[in-house]
Amino acid sequence: MRIVRLFSILDELRLHRQPVPAHALADKLNVTVRTIYRDMAMLQSMGAPIRGEGGIGFQLEKGYFLPPLHFDHDELDAIILGMKFVKARGDGALSNAASRAFAKINATLPNPGSASQRHSLLLAEPNQQTIEFLSPLRKALRKRTKLEIYYLDLSNQRSRRIIRPLGLTAFDHVWLLTAWCELRNEFRDFRVDRIQSTEPTGDTFARENGKEFTDYLRML
Repeated sequence: MRIVRLFSILDELRLHRQPVPAHALADKLNVTVRTIYRDMAMLQSMGAPIRGEGGIGFQLEKGYFLPPLHFDHDELDAIILGMKFVKARGDGALSNAASRAFAKINATLPNPGSASQRHSLLLAEPNQQTIEFLSPLRKALRKRTKLEIYYLDLSNQRSRRIIRPLGLTAFDHVWLLTAWCELRNEFRDFRVDRIQSTEPTGDTFARENGKEFTDYLRML
């Protein structure tokens, strides 16, 4: 839909401090350069302060799209560290989302660019298998879809499980999936890097007292 593409263009422009060529936007959004020029004209007619420079590209004027945000120092530190952790530890979609969200927030700050220099995270290299499984696990969490998984425990015993995925917890070296295990009929934690395969069963699960993530957290 065109309206979705228009918002995507604004997001792309917000991510860059320098002008973005029309052909780069066209490649990113899988449309023609001519379509990008038409969309730019539409955005400008709607009041979006987009500056176009012939032979160089398009750029958003400062201060567009988000209202001013007022964070205290602790709130800003929490946002910066959280975004950097997700970017380092998330799957491709989650990492890109963290970059876009941070760019939007950073653009509203009094000194754009300074926030990204405030903190760094010293993290071990992420496990590639973990990253590959995060996307299907997050999708199953959102849609409350049961999964069939093959899991290798710490004793290297392989088992097949049907689970209700309930929550993901990030630690420095591992992600932990909390689920209701239908084989054991109780809560179980699974290290994502030890899951060998995931497959949706096609079944969804309704909310059930005693079998939700909040119930699990009350047990801790």
